[in-house]
Amino acid sequence: MNQTIESLLSHRSIRKFNNQPISDEQRNVILDCARAASTSSFIQCTSVIRVVDQEKRRLLAEYAGGQPYVAEAAEFFVWCADFNRHLQIKPDAKLGFAEQTLIGAIDGALAAQNALAAAESLGLGGVYIGGLRNNPEKVSELLGLPMNVIPLFGLCLGHPAQNPEVKPRLPSSLYVHEDTYQLMDVDTLATYDQTIREYYRTRTGGNKEMSWSDQISGTLNKEARPFMKAFLESKGFSTR
Repeated sequence: MNQTIESLLSHRSIRKFNNQPISDEQRNVILDCARAASTSSFIQCTSVIRVVDQEKRRLLAEYAGGQPYVAEAAEFFVWCADFNRHLQIKPDAKLGFAEQTLIGAIDGALAAQNALAAAESLGLGGVYIGGLRNNPEKVSELLGLPMNVIPLFGLCLGHPAQNPEVKPRLPSSLYVHEDTYQLMDVDTLATYDQTIREYYRTRTGGNKEMSWSDQISGTLNKEARPFMKAFLESKGFSTR
């Protein structure tokens, strides 16, 4: 076990931060680590918007469903899939393919995970904000995102003012498959469900008792963000 592995295994989402700023040196290192992430075919189709304007922060917190830490964190970044930069190089670039949407999302996620891992190694904490996709058009307008650029998610970073437990992940036997896909073992799932139920009970002082299966059943009981396909197409993504 080394420090890198210990840092990765101790990941928690941090939603409360103190008022201490992140230094320019720390921020630059974090963003350098993001830029160093793997990128499909060296396309480099990720852009990051660092949001410092407090009114924009307030609006983004609102657009994300009322998440106050978007406005309160020392730093807030919006990660984007960006093919507009490529159009500036090759105006007749063939864009709009579904595969490019996947590449943009994957590249962005890899870069952002590098950034968060780097931040946590420096003693900082953070949380991803997928709620920006609740209002992708408003986010795009606020940040001046042109065609062929879409917001993927946000990332709050700061000095932690809380120390939550590590949320138990799926056991390896349900996560790792060898040679072929294997259906879940029901007994292992039942044990994990009880672990998650106890985690929520402890974390909320008994106000929430929900298994992972309960959570999945509720989450996948309806379509999330049914406007997303039309938004992607309006920005030039997944049109073919």
